[in-house]
Amino acid sequence: MSATALIAGAGALPRLLIAAAPEMLVCQLEGFEALPGAEVLRFRIERLVPFFDALAERGIDRVCLAGAMQRPRLEPEFFDARTAALVPRLLGAMQAGDDATLRAVIGLFEEFDFEVIGADAICPDLVPGAGVLCGTLSAEDQRDAARAAEIVAALGAVDVGQGAVVARGLCLGVEALPGTDAMLDFVAQHRALAPAPTTGVFYKAPKPGQDRRIDLPALGPQTIAKAAAAGLAGIAFEAGGVLLLDRDATLRAAEAAGLFLWGRSR
Repeated sequence: MSATALIAGAGALPRLLIAAAPEMLVCQLEGFEALPGAEVLRFRIERLVPFFDALAERGIDRVCLAGAMQRPRLEPEFFDARTAALVPRLLGAMQAGDDATLRAVIGLFEEFDFEVIGADAICPDLVPGAGVLCGTLSAEDQRDAARAAEIVAALGAVDVGQGAVVARGLCLGVEALPGTDAMLDFVAQHRALAPAPTTGVFYKAPKPGQDRRIDLPALGPQTIAKAAAAGLAGIAFEAGGVLLLDRDATLRAAEAAGLFLWGRSR
């Protein structure tokens, strides 16, 4: 029988997964705020191979990486010899961008015989399929979503971001390093540039070629609040490619704000 370890970052997703599968071993990088109610195995990147050994000793054969993680500052004095041998590979991946870094991390786990699974393998309901979840959208909204999907595909191809806002064909904002909230705040602050009030679509999707077991884009109640404050008509996302956090609360918030939520087929 498989035993799973959750490599937990920040945000709501790790807590949702722990609630769905409380038997998982929870692991966190040193320095992260402890998850309430969970016994946590701490580790350092500089001692990654001993961490793999510790997982194997506990009978772990599957790992799920979930939650926001910042690139840690590496401290050379903490490296063990086996992990030090991996440093050139890790640094090369980090310099190539986030996608390359994530692929390298997945590759390392797999080389040590761990199966890497996505959050949807633990909680399938987190990833909605195609269809309108709430609200109604116009033909113009559909056109804006299609235009935003083109922009997101272009951004993702150069490893920049996973979201864009389009209103009546005009791009009002794109997601970059500061993230979704910063982009929606920017749109709200520059709403006067939009062609009309209460129009526009925020679209979210994974990057082209992204390994979907890790770093899927996510939507939640806070995204709804930010989109409403930005005066948008609704949110579209790639069906099967986005995590919907706290589904009931997110749908209630969207309905209360008069926003649509649409899982768009590619």
